[in-house]
This record gives sequence, C-alpha cells and structure tokens, in this order.
Amino acid sequence: MSWDIAAMSAVGGLGSTPSEIYRALCAGRTGLAPLRAFEAANYRMRHAYEIDDRAEPGRDEPFRATRWLVRVVGDALREAGLQDRAADIPVLVGTTLRELRSGELWWRDGAPLTPADLHFARALREQLGVRRTETVASACAAALYTLGLATDLIESGITDTVVVAGTDAIAESSFGALDRVQFPSPREIRPFDADRRGMVMGEGAVAVVLRKRGVHAGRVHGVVRGVEMNCDASHPTVPDPVSVARAIRHAHRRSGIHAAEVDFVIVHGSGTHHNDLAEARALHDVFGGVAPGPWITSIKGGTGHTCGGSGLLSLITAVLALQCGAVPPIHALTRPMPEAAGLRLVGGAPATGTLRTAQINAIGLGGINAVAVVEAA
Repeated sequence: MSWDIAAMSAVGGLGSTPSEIYRALCAGRTGLAPLRAFEAANYRMRHAYEIDDRAEPGRDEPFRATRWLVRVVGDALREAGLQDRAADIPVLVGTTLRELRSGELWWRDGAPLTPADLHFARALREQLGVRRTETVASACAAALYTLGLATDLIESGITDTVVVAGTDAIAESSFGALDRVQFPSPREIRPFDADRRGMVMGEGAVAVVLRKRGVHAGRVHGVVRGVEMNCDASHPTVPDPVSVARAIRHAHRRSGIHAAEVDFVIVHGSGTHHNDLAEARALHDVFGGVAPGPWITSIKGGTGHTCGGSGLLSLITAVLALQCGAVPPIHALTRPMPEAAGLRLVGGAPATGTLRTAQINAIGLGGINAVAVVEAA
C-alpha cells in the first residue's frame, strides 16, 4: 500500500512554512544563534537553533511547544480542507520532551501549570476541536514512529485520514546535560564532517495530513510508500549499524523498491561521533553494490536537532526536494569523515536532477530506528 500526503505545515528556526525552511536549507543558511533565554555564562555551548518568538528577549515563556503544535496541525487541517472534520481525525504527536520546559518554568518561576498541560490533547481539543490525540515519546525517532502508526491505522480500515505531527522546545535541563557530556563542546552541528563535535538542540513543529490513496481530491504533495521501525536496545546511546541497515532494508521491502531506486537519503545526521559513524556503515552495507548510489544529505546543520519532530521535518524536506528537483546540501561540510568515503555526500550546493524516490532516517537513543520511503506525487 501507499498513502497520500495531503497537507504539510512546519515552523522552525529557519522559517515559518515548509517552503521557507526548504529554501533556506538550499541556500545554505542556518538557524544557529546565540542563546536567547538561558544564561549563556552557565554553559560551554553558547548557541542553539531556537525559534525567535518570545515576547520579551531573554525571558522564556511556557507552552511554546504546544503553541507551535496547535498552529501546524491547524494549518495542515485547513490546507487539506478538513478543519470541520477535526473531531473525527486522529492526531498522532511525536515528541521527545513534551512540555518539559514549561515544567522547569513552573518549578523555577511559579509559572502556571496543571498536569493536563503536560499533554497536548487539551490544547488541540479546545483550540481546534480535535478529539483523538495520541502522543508518542520515542526519542528522536518519535515523529517517524507516529508516521508508521498512522499507516497502520489507515491500512487496518480504522480511518482514512490521520494527522501526523511532531513538536519540541528546548528544555534547559536537556541543554545543560548535553553541554556536560559533549567535550569539546560543539558550536554547531556538522553532520558527516571529520571535525564534528556533537549535537546542538533546535526547536520546531511539523505536521502532515496522511490519507488513503485516492481519497483526497485536492493537491497531493507526495506519497509515503512505506515506514519501518525497530528497537534493538543494543546500547543506551550508540546506534547499531547492523540494526539500522536492517531497518533500511525492511523499509525498502515494505515500499516495494530496491536500493538502486533510491535517489537520495536524508540521514539522521546528528553530528555526533557514533551516530554518523553508524549511519555511514549502514549506508555502505545497503548501498555498497549500487552505482553511483543515492545522494546523501542531512538538514540538522541548518535546523539543529529538533528532537521528536526531526524525522518528520526531514520528510517534508524530502517531499519538497522531490517536487523541486534539488537536494539541500549538508551545512558546514568542509572535510567529510573518512568513513563516508564512497558515499555521495551533498556539500556546498544542492544536488539537482530528476528525483523520484527518497529515504529518510531517524535514529533515537536506546536503539530506536525508523526509516520512511517517499516518492513524488
């Protein structure tokens, strides 16, 4: 089976729409900026990929992740002409941190907070009329996990339409933990670069409307061919390249394609030593016999690591790349890591040509892997 992408919406440090973010990535721009709400003197990392939407510079606000989520889900429903059906459509939300930052502000400053505020369901119900919300918190693969669950809901006949979304705002406890464990500390994310130092957090929200093929009468942005998920639990933090390669192969099998049909891959590409090494090994394993092989890119050098929603943000970038015939480059790729030799890394300028099929990887802590395959509409 396959499923239509009937609408797309996103907001992040690079823009407030999918097309704005995609154009910024193709132009080589980055959302990296000095810390806006945390006291920079407390940390070795002094930069992040934040959304600059706070009413008072330097003063943080609660419920930003919820605010972005409501916006992108609402925009996606309206684009698909489904705003009047919101009560009937399941909304699946992938996240890593939920509203952890709001909890921090409650503890530190006494900001208002109730237990119901920690779940996104109430805001979606009160502001959009959504009645069926499920939240998946499977680390950095969360949004692609929700995409896989959405395909199951449609294939099983439970529904013909699902909204798939992801959202995360930077929490200071998470930012501080990364600051302590990464040494030397990274200033930016440099995926697949020999001089990469680690991951820097980003912010954003993204949503797509996924529909059964042929149900949507309006514009179809792209087609999801298949999604594969696994959880090997082989190590708390280090991905297993064998398991990643297995997820890729199973995604190809679910999608009814061969490795040679993949035109480009948007890797997880978090810029950490172990993630990029594991992904490079998995890509060599799967595509080693394919000539010339797919283009390989990552968007995190431009967007930062947007945590639970990162896989879905990569997916809408892939859909736009299929539409426009241009794969955004890896930001700040100046010296590719030796382990990536033989892979067609996109650096400097977009890779252009006729593009039909794309693969998207998302890798989370604890061996949580998700791989999606999309094709042009």
